[in-house]
Order: sequence, then structure tokens, then C-alpha cells
Amino acid sequence: MNTFIFDMDGVIVDSEYTYFNSKSDILHEEGHDVPDSYHYQFMGTTPNFMWQGMKDEFDLPKAVNEYVMEMNRRREEIIQKDGVQLIANVKDLIKRLYQAGFKLGVASASRKEEIIYNLRELGLDAYFSQAVSAEEVVHSKPEPDVFLHTADLLGAVPDNCVVIEDTKNGSRAAKAAGMYCIGFANPGYPKQDLSWADKVVTDFREIDEKQF
Repeated sequence: MNTFIFDMDGVIVDSEYTYFNSKSDILHEEGHDVPDSYHYQFMGTTPNFMWQGMKDEFDLPKAVNEYVMEMNRRREEIIQKDGVQLIANVKDLIKRLYQAGFKLGVASASRKEEIIYNLRELGLDAYFSQAVSAEEVVHSKPEPDVFLHTADLLGAVPDNCVVIEDTKNGSRAAKAAGMYCIGFANPGYPKQDLSWADKVVTDFREIDEKQF
């Protein structure tokens, strides 16, 4: 295997809480209180997908794009206050893989500009040859489109790709793409169903590039 494809949220960037908090606050203002666990089902999906699901479930009055814009505005406020938070030990893994000669890409449900911004802020942009948003493909995770498109841009075939994912939707997408999947079960995050993954780790130091 010669290519690693990283999810971003929850794998490179500690950002899931910004989604949870902003969505919960908006739903509360619309008269719907939900626990954090409600949001688990949407982890790894695009903002449009998650807000369409919530609009349908709660009969929300505004257009999906209005909720997406408001969520992004609130998330940006949180990020401006807290900064872009890096997941523990992932930077070292990225450097090790890069130095070992692997091609590296990011495939995320987040907006393209957010992916680029985060990688630059964290000093990681030079390590990745491609950064792809699910907005650039027809179907978001759990469909395989974003991983297949990223592999194509990297000049890699699925059999030679390793995906690192932290969600059920993401790991399903990786396997649907025909790629090897490492599930990252962050001890500080909500427990996700990573049964689709070929291997599950709780710390990026467990990944040995020599095994690939």
C-alpha cells in the first residue's frame, strides 16, 4: 500500500464539539432539545445532509442552507475563541508517513475552504498532495465517492489505499470504496460503531508505517 487518506474532523482536527454545540443551540432555539448522542448519527456526513435530516424530523421552518450558514457562523466563533485544535499524536503520524514516502490525502465532509484553512493553521498543508471535500462529489459518506475521487487525484488504486476514519459513516464509505480502513476510536469522543474497519486504534502511536 502506498497511499493514506485521512478524514479531517475527529481524525486530524478536534472539531466535533463545535458541530454538536452549534447544532444543539440552534435546535434549542427552534424548540427542540436533544442530547449530544443525537448528533452521533450525522458524524461524517455533510452539513446539508445532516440539516436536511433534522429539518425533516423536526419540521424546521427555515431552508436548509440558512441553518448550514448559521451553524458555520457559530462554529467559526468557537474556533476563533479556541483555535484549531489538533488531535493528539496525529501530526507525528503524518510526518512519519510522509517521510516514509506515502502519498497523503484528506477526504472530508467539511467545506473545502475549511479543510485548507485547518491544514495551514496546523502546519500540515505541505504534507498532503490532495485535500478533497465531499461537496466536490455527488454522494457524501457513507457512499464511497469522496474516497474514490481522492484516490483518483492521488493516482492511486483503492487496493493500495489506507483510510483513517473515526465514524461509522466514514468507515462504511472506506470499505465501500474497496480500501483498507483503520478506525480511530478516540477515548475522548463519543463511542462510534467502527465494526466496518479492518483495524481499530485508540492512539495514533499504535500505527506502524512499516506494516504497510
